[in-house]
Amino acid sequence: MISRCTPLLSGEKKGRLSLNFVGRYIVTDPSICHGKPTFRGTRIFVKDVLEQVACGMAWESILEDWHGSITKEAITEAVQNHLRF
Repeated sequence: MISRCTPLLSGEKKGRLSLNFVGRYIVTDPSICHGKPTFRGTRIFVKDVLEQVACGMAWESILEDWHGSITKEAITEAVQNHLRF
């Protein structure tokens, strides 16, 4: 699956970091993917992975789909955060 987000080069904007950690694996940054939650170090939207989980896709298949760019721990964090809200 390909992210629908246009990649940017950095999380810095005019010399200041705008990166916000939602958890260990999930971040938001207004200069990356319009501030939508992504997995740290990627342009993979958390909502895209949560949609795959909700559809019943096996986590191993999700990991393969994203070419190993995320981990089981990252998926766990996304699901746990989603359940809290």
